[in-house]
Amino acid sequence: MTQPPYDIEEVPNGVPVKMWTRGVPVEEDARKQLRNIARLPIVYQHVAVMPDVHLGIGATIGSVVPTLKAIIPAAVGVDLGCGMMACKTTLAASDLPDNLSGVRAAIERAVPVGRTPTRQGRDRGAWDTPPAETDRAWAALAQEFEEICEAHPRMAKTNNYQHLGTLGTGNHFIELCLDERQAVWIMLHSGSRGVGNAIGTHFIELAKKDAELHQRNLPDQDLAYFEEGARYFGDYVKAVGWAQKFAAANREVMMVRVIQALRQAIAKPFETHVEAVNCHHNYVQRETHFGQEVFVTRKGAVSAAQGQLGIIPGSMGAKSYIVRGKGNPESFNSCSHGAGRTMSRTQAKKRFTVADQIQATEGVECRKDADVIDEIPMAYKDIDAVMAAQQDLVEVVYTLKQVVCVKG
Repeated sequence: MTQPPYDIEEVPNGVPVKMWTRGVPVEEDARKQLRNIARLPIVYQHVAVMPDVHLGIGATIGSVVPTLKAIIPAAVGVDLGCGMMACKTTLAASDLPDNLSGVRAAIERAVPVGRTPTRQGRDRGAWDTPPAETDRAWAALAQEFEEICEAHPRMAKTNNYQHLGTLGTGNHFIELCLDERQAVWIMLHSGSRGVGNAIGTHFIELAKKDAELHQRNLPDQDLAYFEEGARYFGDYVKAVGWAQKFAAANREVMMVRVIQALRQAIAKPFETHVEAVNCHHNYVQRETHFGQEVFVTRKGAVSAAQGQLGIIPGSMGAKSYIVRGKGNPESFNSCSHGAGRTMSRTQAKKRFTVADQIQATEGVECRKDADVIDEIPMAYKDIDAVMAAQQDLVEVVYTLKQVVCVKG
């Protein structure tokens, strides 16, 4: 009998945990968190764990959690619909200018990045006057958002319209990459911005209040869940679905803006969307697995159904991959969403210096200052090991290496 390409941890009073983590480190706190999830009565069949797994809030990042007639808001998280978009162009590496600082500056002018603390006035990461692309995308989202605000008025006071088509901070980025044949790709990573964070946080708190009444024995209060029929279940499904649409639109608006910026910064005319992918990696949706309709929460995981294209980015200075799903039912048709952190942002800032950051990102036009040390490649797992651990989940279509990286 052939051994499966994953390890199985049996959990007393819970479902099994199947882990595609051979050859990559998994912290003990993450394992404990996974066991807590596996003991929830709503979890169906098993929990699937991707090779980029690491500790999260409530649920583990890099996990796929199928649930019966219930959703765990903290497992979906607060960056609802966070994900990736990649677009192949007709440009080649030889068409790029020798000095790429002007290209990076053009992208940073075209898309608001970063965040200004509230006490310091206008947020540099939001639009002052949103462009036409944002207006068009918002028109498709506005009515449903008004309905959400009628039921939950505090959502109206969030950054929503002003954040549509903006990057944010942390591990969000815009990159120019080269594939194996030196074709130029545009790749970006962002989610539902301020409004998604507000929706996620709001419903996590409501779920905790619901749990105080009905779910007495939770191993972790961040695993509070809404069951179908609960007061806020329908509101949450609607709000999270809207936030996921916002996130996809956010990436599309940014992509249009970046393409416009590149047409100004690069002399040679070019076409885009030769191949394009737009995929979430923090989301929940209804799917059917093992003959049962369930809610599948991918917290730091990508859908990898048979033939489906996805994106697995490395860190700054590492390779990224465009992949095609193999439709492995044991992983609930999923794969990893990146390399996965090996240490916290605080640990990275204590351990590494600006000199380390400069060395690790040699050859990449990007920020190389103290504020991005937490994103240094050494704070992440080895992307090659991560890919080796999931060969039965995806096949590599393109291997990308960044030459420009824009961060907030």
